Amino acid sequence: MVIHSAKMMASILCILGINSLSHSAFANENLEHIESKSYNLMPSEMTEPLAVTIDLGWDSQYISQGRDNLQNGGIYWLNTSVQYGNLTSYALVGRGDSQVYTEWNLGLEYGFNLAENLEANLGYQRIEGYGSSRCQDNELFAELAYTATPWLIPSINYVYSTEANGYFVEMSLHSFWNITDHLSLTPYITQGFDFKYRTAEHNGKNNLQFGLESNYQLSPNMSVSGHISHSIAQGDIEQEAAANGDTSSQDQTYAGIHFAMTF
Repeated sequence: MVIHSAKMMASILCILGINSLSHSAFANENLEHIESKSYNLMPSEMTEPLAVTIDLGWDSQYISQGRDNLQNGGIYWLNTSVQYGNLTSYALVGRGDSQVYTEWNLGLEYGFNLAENLEANLGYQRIEGYGSSRCQDNELFAELAYTATPWLIPSINYVYSTEANGYFVEMSLHSFWNITDHLSLTPYITQGFDFKYRTAEHNGKNNLQFGLESNYQLSPNMSVSGHISHSIAQGDIEQEAAANGDTSSQDQTYAGIHFAMTF
């Protein structure tokens, strides 16, 4: 079982000519991920060999690697995934709610246990972005998570971009709490490091993000989840902003809500 999909933490796009697919201008879960959308981090076992999940969501801003990727508004998401055993294929589409932008993420990932309570996830995704210009990328991602104690789950996520020839690393701590039989809350904190993934000029600390995720189980097959998150800009973001002559605060606060149904 995979803790969450790295696809939500690592999607690259170009935004209406603001960014292009160059070393200095990358916009990103999912991705889950994804980085970060609302994730249910509680370890669980699949009871069916085949599962199809449809997820509809909205985020007030399109934030990834601590950056706001859209000039105006937020973004709607539709994700369809098919899981068979440990293998999951997915198609994720995002559309801006206030400006013309569409992004597709098509991917495949495989989850497995390296040891007791040590879970791994490997995957590939293709990204296509359509705004005032078109962009594309291929990404390889991997994740490790230690799930022995639901109240403290450490994980590390790695994503490599063939277009940028660089990678991004996130180290996270999630704490899963069942409030009721249907409601769970998950505070989290994530430290991001950039190595020529978003910028070619700067490497090292990128952003520190923390927030609260919630999940309410409407039925065994339906759930509503939400999150509120705050990102604190660090060296990579601050140096990029200074090089562009931007002296304003680069910190970001955003929220989102998702509805998921599994068949």
